[in-house]
Amino acid sequence: MSDKILVIGEAREGELRNVSFEAVAAAKKINSDAEIVGVIVGEGSLEGLGKELIHYGADRVTTVSHEKLKTYTSEGYGQAILAVVNDESPSGIVMGHTSIGKDLTPKLASKLQTGLISDAIDIELDNNQPVFIRPIYSGKAFEKKIITNGITFVTIRPNNIPPLEKDEARTGEINSKSVDVADIRTIIKEVIRKASKGVDLSEANVIVAGGRGVKSEEGFKPLYELAEVLGGAVGASRGACDAEYCDYALQIGQTGKVVTPDLYIAVGISGAIQHLAGMSNSKVIVAINKDPESNIFNVADYGIVGDLFEVIPLLIEEIKKIK
Repeated sequence: MSDKILVIGEAREGELRNVSFEAVAAAKKINSDAEIVGVIVGEGSLEGLGKELIHYGADRVTTVSHEKLKTYTSEGYGQAILAVVNDESPSGIVMGHTSIGKDLTPKLASKLQTGLISDAIDIELDNNQPVFIRPIYSGKAFEKKIITNGITFVTIRPNNIPPLEKDEARTGEINSKSVDVADIRTIIKEVIRKASKGVDLSEANVIVAGGRGVKSEEGFKPLYELAEVLGGAVGASRGACDAEYCDYALQIGQTGKVVTPDLYIAVGISGAIQHLAGMSNSKVIVAINKDPESNIFNVADYGIVGDLFEVIPLLIEEIKKIK
């Protein structure tokens, strides 16, 4: 295999995020004959994460462990990944379009003096030329892009390209690279996580989102219960965040997170265009609102007109019966 594609894995709380496995699948779509080399950066032993990436299709993995890489900084991660890129001279690089990916990849592209296609939701082949599809105009249209020269550098939107089937019998080489991480101007003193633990919002298959119609912080409790029953995550509109019903870490929309779950349940959300930009590509949308004229019903696959405080408990009760 002459071509190499680097897949930059991303860990959260000691586990690889699903988008890391999706990035491997994306790399295979770009060039099925290329060698897929995983890159995992962090602190401590990373061999276990490397094995997991190989189980999902990577051919081999390079890990970079350093005490200064315990918490993400673009300077630290950038130095570590660039060192691997210089060693491998890859034809392509793939990473998730996550908060870290959105911050890190433009800086890497600048250092490498190459272009970057961000937020791809699918990859097609045209005469063996990869064509990247990405949304524009807040999801109202889609564009197709190709790379004519240089490194094929792309970020993929989570939950759009299915990962390859996990094969625990797969084996591959895992190498540890020593990098002198220096000159980090950003010092992380403390990390305070306000978002709830559990399923990551940007990668959740099921999302229950609340809007101003939830009326209060207390009103979000039934949504958390419904999300727990469905094995999903809780999100919110900007209106709910502005009203201080929940933390901004839960915000979905043009100025928040962009999500594409299998099931999106919009509860007490009117359907402002800014919110739709963050969730309109969800596979199935269910709207619950007592106003039948709400715009959210125009994008919903299923709609329930009624009081959410009556509907949600009934849904929870029926779902529990099925389970």
